[in-house]
Amino acid sequence: MALLKDWRLIFSVIVAHVLLYMTFSDRDIFWYLYTAANLFFISFAITSEKIDDKQKTESYLKYGILSGLLLYAVFLAGHFLLPYLPFSWDKQAASMYRWYSPQFSWHYIVLILVFIPGEELFWRGFVQKRLASYFNDLTAILAASALYASIFIYSDKWIWVIAAFIAGLFWGTLYVWKRSIPMLIISHLVFDLLLIVLFPLF
Repeated sequence: MALLKDWRLIFSVIVAHVLLYMTFSDRDIFWYLYTAANLFFISFAITSEKIDDKQKTESYLKYGILSGLLLYAVFLAGHFLLPYLPFSWDKQAASMYRWYSPQFSWHYIVLILVFIPGEELFWRGFVQKRLASYFNDLTAILAASALYASIFIYSDKWIWVIAAFIAGLFWGTLYVWKRSIPMLIISHLVFDLLLIVLFPLF
């Protein structure tokens, strides 16, 4: 199978798991190591695949902002359902906010300039794009979203894994529709600013 010969894809996903395992090994170093991980994601993605940008600035800003608002609305609705779901997922979500929310000014800087571009360039612009060369778009979206979510298993928070999978499906579908990494970055930025900075859910 050709996919098994794609050493860049396989190698990068393995490295992503190693980096995230290290990142979640100690909450005190999370922001340092996740910054390093996303710098790797950015470097690897831009040297491996051409960055898709098939939308005009006005278009990707509009769709980016609207889609970011929409995804936040989905998570807001989910927030109200959490207390009624099993496995104490509301408590898991609350502890995520408590342990990993930005605390210092440089946290906000790397969130905007490193985390968000790194995740979109790598997971959609590289991983999903590579998978789409072996499978149809739906399979590529599902597989890339599962791989994206899988790196968060080391957080020991299954709610984070599920949230990442849902977000991956959303942004993966958006990527197939518009083929614009800048639009995804804007969407992710709007979503994160609402979820983490402006209107956190916990």
